[in-house]
Amino acid sequence: MVCSEQDIIKAAGWIANAKHLVAFTGAGISVESGIPPFRGEGGIWSLYDPSILDIDYFCKNPLESWEAISEIFYSYFLDARPNPAHYLLARMEQKGMLKAVITQNIDNMHHEAGNRQVIEYHGNSKWLKCSHCGVRYDISEVGLETLPPRCSSDDEVLKPDFVFFGEGIPSDAASKSVEEVECADLLLLIGSTGEVMPAGMLPSIAKSNGARVIEINPMNSSFTDSITDLFLQGPAGEVSQMMDSYLF
Repeated sequence: MVCSEQDIIKAAGWIANAKHLVAFTGAGISVESGIPPFRGEGGIWSLYDPSILDIDYFCKNPLESWEAISEIFYSYFLDARPNPAHYLLARMEQKGMLKAVITQNIDNMHHEAGNRQVIEYHGNSKWLKCSHCGVRYDISEVGLETLPPRCSSDDEVLKPDFVFFGEGIPSDAASKSVEEVECADLLLLIGSTGEVMPAGMLPSIAKSNGARVIEINPMNSSFTDSITDLFLQGPAGEVSQMMDSYLF
């Protein structure tokens, strides 16, 4: 832990007095849940070819894509559970302190922790969708013993309902995210480095509309020296546990 207790107390005060607090989360919030980030040392793309999540490659090679997708999202992450950072955000929402969570993650951890006002900017791996007829399936309803999984209505290949490379951000998620950050007077930024666009622009929109920014990250990000007002350096779960004792 690098951040000081004084900074934790200061952050808790800002949060307690915020009128419209929004959280923005990236892969770093889920590392302590056992889910590695995609980028960087030990990240998913150091083990797998990113082309497996390219939409054109997926359409042409659904079996090859699904073999890796099944390992990464439906076997490798099977035992992942929310950590104290997820639970802190859920508790803040339940107490009326937090208006929305905008997440870049597709791991469903915010829902599992108890948040309900979640904008999933990149979708959610919990759901599969038929690109032909649009029917959505909970992953628990679909067996992955035979790959690729197919739609029971038209036998077309199912695709995880999250954004692949080459796909646009769902319009509803995009518009709701912008609406929330424009309304925010305080943005709690957790575990995002700002490398992934267009999601990485959202904190800057909040800042340009007058919001203060609290950042929780183990290391400096592209936000730290540009828009961050208060930097709480350390793992998301550890910092959140400290903050919890001053908020509740």
